[in-house]
Amino acid sequence: MTDTLSSAQPSADLPTATVHDAEQLESLSPITGDVVGRYPVADAEAVADAIARAREAADWWAALDFGRRKAVLDQWRGVLARRMAQLADVVHRETGKPHADAQLEIGLAVDHLAWAAGHAKKVLGPHRVSAGLLMANQAATVEYLPRGVIGVIGPWNYPVFTPMGSIAYALAAGNAVVFKPSELTPGVGQWLADSLAEVVPDGRPLLQCVHGRGEVGDALCRSGVDKLAFTGSTATGRKVMAACAETLTPVLIEAGGKDAMLVADDADVSAAADAAAWGAFSNAGQTCVGIERVYVHESVADEFVRELTSRTAGLSAAGDVGSAYGPMTLPGQVDVVRRHVTDAVERGGRAVVGGVEAVGEAYVQPTVLVDVPEDSSAVTEETFGPTVVVNRVASMDEAVSRANGTGYGLGGSVFSKAQGMTLARAMRSGMVAVNGVISFAGIPALPFGGVGSSGFGRIHGADGLREFASPKAIARQRVRPLMNLTSFGRTPAMDKNFATVIAALHGRATQFRKR
Repeated sequence: MTDTLSSAQPSADLPTATVHDAEQLESLSPITGDVVGRYPVADAEAVADAIARAREAADWWAALDFGRRKAVLDQWRGVLARRMAQLADVVHRETGKPHADAQLEIGLAVDHLAWAAGHAKKVLGPHRVSAGLLMANQAATVEYLPRGVIGVIGPWNYPVFTPMGSIAYALAAGNAVVFKPSELTPGVGQWLADSLAEVVPDGRPLLQCVHGRGEVGDALCRSGVDKLAFTGSTATGRKVMAACAETLTPVLIEAGGKDAMLVADDADVSAAADAAAWGAFSNAGQTCVGIERVYVHESVADEFVRELTSRTAGLSAAGDVGSAYGPMTLPGQVDVVRRHVTDAVERGGRAVVGGVEAVGEAYVQPTVLVDVPEDSSAVTEETFGPTVVVNRVASMDEAVSRANGTGYGLGGSVFSKAQGMTLARAMRSGMVAVNGVISFAGIPALPFGGVGSSGFGRIHGADGLREFASPKAIARQRVRPLMNLTSFGRTPAMDKNFATVIAALHGRATQFRKR
């Protein structure tokens, strides 16, 4: 399988901004086209060697107690925090995003690393559970053991924050990691691996990078890792699952989204517009949980569009320090954005800011589309660019119905003073921010992931730690049972007593009655 397990998101032609030959991968700046770095391309043998080294490191790492693992990860966290500006510069050079935005994602990743290391023992360590009345003579214990070696295929849009959602939690759970960063951001991945190596005793390879394009991801999927965590497009996620299925390797898939914001008639319209602008245009719209659709109650729709237009008018994309966001990191995605905007306008939608002319060769200026038909590509497909569709609705029930009218189900946003929680629960998505945008991603204790075409499994939080561990159940007999039911010496009297106990415990369960 070649050029199929790239972490590019969403699916598009492979980028021309990366040169791949038999030996080296060149990372190029999307702003200047200059070479940022060169990295050796791993073949299947190199991937296998990395897995073998990781297995040795994993055995050592898993044998340490939670406290000693936390001490190493805390040292790494200190390195990341102290050198944040250095790493931010690598992110800027490889993605084109402003330094401040790069710093923001790094800071959030550091905070998640701290949470994972600090909570691993509580979440994964041995704990007692009730054995129940029937098995009262038993002591029941559950603990979560490291899986071994975790493979991670990361994206380019948030090359620190997103893969660290898997890497940090996998390491905290006691695993070693082999990481294939995106072919667009190999330098970021290598920087992370090198920085951890500085604090790991005896140079044990807890985190290794394997560089390349789709064929390297393919090799990693087939390498026999104990779990594979992937972030990228839905289409590529399906290919990852198919490759991993050959070895029954479990997978965690964080795929694309078409996230919606709901704005109710009692919303703080100004705050909603401000959040929509950030959710839609930050990082050039290259955010899987970014806002691509807004459904606003008709009673406040005109005010919302005015507020959003006002906030968007002052934003621009460029490569200088003062720009709101940078270029499109994936060149082929420009064509997707142009197609969506063109289709929306040709089908009767209006561009109140930007439009087809806002789509350049490398930079896409912010575009606000209104009154776009629900069956247009700008509404049904992931755009992954700095555009947003704003459509008015007659009720919030209609807003929920439209928001849920897609196969995606990653994140979402709701603005309402009284209905926030109700509307949030009604949205078919893995995460929702109420009176905010993307806030769930910054809370380490909250699980992050989607449903439907947006994938399955979770990073972050206790669920994220458990994703990279295997539950171990132990039942220990404390005293001999009154009735030994798991013996061929069981008597008819015991069977009768057992039936009597079951009837007494459960026979009078409340019956459902129709009203």
